[in-house]
Formats: sequence, structure tokens, C-alpha cells
Amino acid sequence: MNASPPATPVLPQPLSLFPLNLVLFPGAVLGLRVFETRYLDLVSACMKSGAAFGVVCLRKGTETARGAHKVDFESVGVLARIDDVDAEQAGILRVRCSGLSRFRLLGEAWQRDDGLWQSAAEGIPDDPARTPGPAMLQTVSALAEAIRKLQQLDKVPFAEPYRLDDAGWVANRWCELLPVPLAAKQKLMELADPVIRLSIVDGYLRDKKVVLG
Repeated sequence: MNASPPATPVLPQPLSLFPLNLVLFPGAVLGLRVFETRYLDLVSACMKSGAAFGVVCLRKGTETARGAHKVDFESVGVLARIDDVDAEQAGILRVRCSGLSRFRLLGEAWQRDDGLWQSAAEGIPDDPARTPGPAMLQTVSALAEAIRKLQQLDKVPFAEPYRLDDAGWVANRWCELLPVPLAAKQKLMELADPVIRLSIVDGYLRDKKVVLG
């Protein structure tokens, strides 16, 4: 029996965007401290509708900047679903999100009067399910060991279930942990083949002597 083709997400149109100084990966846990009115309103709207919003990595500018001349961000991002919201204090929210599927912006993004970025966008198919090959087993084992050590410190940054038999999941979790430039993480996130993504991560880990052999 042939495997089902990877799912392509259906996006809200237009898609509301949250530019950040990070690369969100599918399956990641994202914590946000939200205090700007435009993003407080976005959180409220998403909670009411159940819709996701888009996280895009900043190339220029800051998360609080306004105006197209001050902000530039990547054209491929990842949808974020709000899982939990806690009122830290008046006007400040702690928001816990999960990374879902990737998307690609279509055309130029624009800002509403309140400063919220929006864009037309299309979904990118999810990673196909691929099992890590024998050559990648040391990298898989190293991630399992990293998770075990983080659990001992009560600092597990990943949501369960831990899909160590999935090349894309393993690659994405390593990409979150590795101290590489955002531009490199962005390129890895955009790769369509999860096995190639994992292979690049494996090469990096071997070069840094994290994985031996």
C-alpha cells in the first residue's frame, strides 16, 4: 500500500504574522511574552476562533518595530497554535504555542492600522514520514541522551511524544538546540527532504565531535 501524501495545511486568509528573532520549527514549543496591543489582540482573536498565526524570522529590525522600512523578514515561516495563556500581570500575557506546518508568503506583506503584519500565504506540505537510516542512529541516540539529561534538570524543551523514529522530528529538535546562525536554521527549516536535513545536522554534530564514529 502506498503511503498517503504529506498533508498541506489550509491557512487563514490573510494570515496574521508575528515576526520574531528566531526560527520556529514544526513540532517546537514556543513561549511568548506578549504586551503590545496588536499582539494582545491577535492572541485574543486566535483564542476565540481557534486559528493559528504565522511566525516568521526577522532578517532586519526588531519585534516591536513598525513600518516596512524598519522591518524585513523571511518569506517562509511556521504556523503557531496557542495552547495555553496565562496573565502574568495587567497587560502582559505568557503564551505557550506549538509549531505546526510551514507556509510561504505570497506577495508583499502589509501592516494594518494597528501595526499587525498580515499576508496572503500558502501551506507547504508537511515532512513525509521517513525513518532515520543506520548511518544516523548515533545522532538519534545522542538526541535521546540529550533529552534524558534535560529531563534530569527538569528542562525538557520538547513536547511529547518524542518521535525518535522520525527523521524530520529528530532533525528539527537538533536544529532547535544547535548554536548556529538564524540564517542557517532558516535554510534547514525550509528543506523539503527531512533525511537531507538530518544528514546536514549529522555532519555538523560529527564535525563538532558531539557524535563520534
